[in-house]
Amino acid sequence: MFEPKFNITNRINNSLLEIERARGFLDAAKLKEDWIKRMQSEALILEAHHSTHIEGTRLTLSQAQRILDGESVSGVVPDDQEEILNYKEAINFVSEYLGKRSEIKEELIKEIHRILVKNVRGGTLNPGNYREVQNYIVNSLTGDIIYTPPTPSEVPGLMKGFVQWLNEKSEISLVLVAGIAQYQFVYIHPFLDGNGRTARVLCTLILYLQGYDFKRLFSLSEYYDRDRSSYYNAIQSVRNNHMDMTDWLEYFVDGLKNQLTEVRIKGEIAIKSDIIIDRSRKLDLNERQQKILLFLLEKKRSSVEEIRQKFSFVRRTVQRDLLKLTTIGMIKEIAKNETDPTKYYELL
Repeated sequence: MFEPKFNITNRINNSLLEIERARGFLDAAKLKEDWIKRMQSEALILEAHHSTHIEGTRLTLSQAQRILDGESVSGVVPDDQEEILNYKEAINFVSEYLGKRSEIKEELIKEIHRILVKNVRGGTLNPGNYREVQNYIVNSLTGDIIYTPPTPSEVPGLMKGFVQWLNEKSEISLVLVAGIAQYQFVYIHPFLDGNGRTARVLCTLILYLQGYDFKRLFSLSEYYDRDRSSYYNAIQSVRNNHMDMTDWLEYFVDGLKNQLTEVRIKGEIAIKSDIIIDRSRKLDLNERQQKILLFLLEKKRSSVEEIRQKFSFVRRTVQRDLLKLTTIGMIKEIAKNETDPTKYYELL
C-alpha cells in the first residue's frame, strides 16, 4: 500500500485557502455561457500545447491553436500534430467524468495512455500496457541518466498499491491528492513512453472527480512550461528529500493557485464588462466610448495619448469622449504623481 510522506506547511495552507476562494467565486459568479465556452476552449488549447511542449513538441501556440481548430498547418512534424490532437482527445475523455464519483481503475489509466500515444512517439511501444523492460530518464542536453525508475517486475505491485490509495477515503485535501498522484505516477513511470503526459491528464481527472474542475478554465501545464527548470527541480526535490513530497506539493498548489487567480481576475473583468456595456447602452454611449471604458477596465488607468494610440482615434475626439464620460460619472481624472503633469483617467 502506497503511503505518501509530506508536511502541511503554511505555504501549502495559504495556497489551499486561495484555491478554495477561487472555487467559491467560480461557483457563485454569474458568468455568461458564451464567455465560459470561449475560456474553456482557450484553456484546452493552452493545456494541450504546453503539456506536449514539455515533452518535446516544437509547435508554436498559434500553430497548436490552428491544429486544434481543425485547420491544416503546413511545415509541422506529423508526430507533433498528432500528439496535440491526442492530448485534446484525452482531456475530452476525462471531461466525461466531470462530477462523477467513480473509482479510478488501472484500466482507466491505461486507456488514457492509449489515447495519448496513439500513432505518435511511443505508439509502437506497447501502448496501454505496463513496460516489461527497464527505462531511464535522460538529460536531453548531456545524455546523462538522471533517474532510473523501478524495475519492470515492481511496476504492477506499485500501480496496484497506488490505485488502491487513490480510491481510499482520506483526510488529505483532495487538491493535495491530485498533486501526490501526479508525482507518484511519474516516480513509478509504468509505461515505456508518455508517462509525463499521462501523469498530468491523470491529475486533471482526479481534480474533476473530486469536484475541483473549476469549470475547466485552467491549465496547470502552462504554469509548468513557463519555467520548466522549476518544474523539474520540484519533481527532483522529492528524491533529494528521501521521498518527502513537501517541496513538490508547495510548488503544485502554488501553480494551481496562480492559474485560478488568473481565471478569477478574468472572470471579474468579464462581469464588470457586462455591467459597463449594459450601463453604456442605457446612457446611449457610442461604440467608441464603450471601447474606452473597457480599455480602462483592463488597464485600470490610462492617458489620452495611450488611448489614442491603442485605437488610432483622433486626439481631440478622445479628449471630448473622456470629458463626457467624466461628466456623467463613469470615470474620473487623476494625477499620476506630483512630478508627472500627464492627466490620467480611471473608472469610478
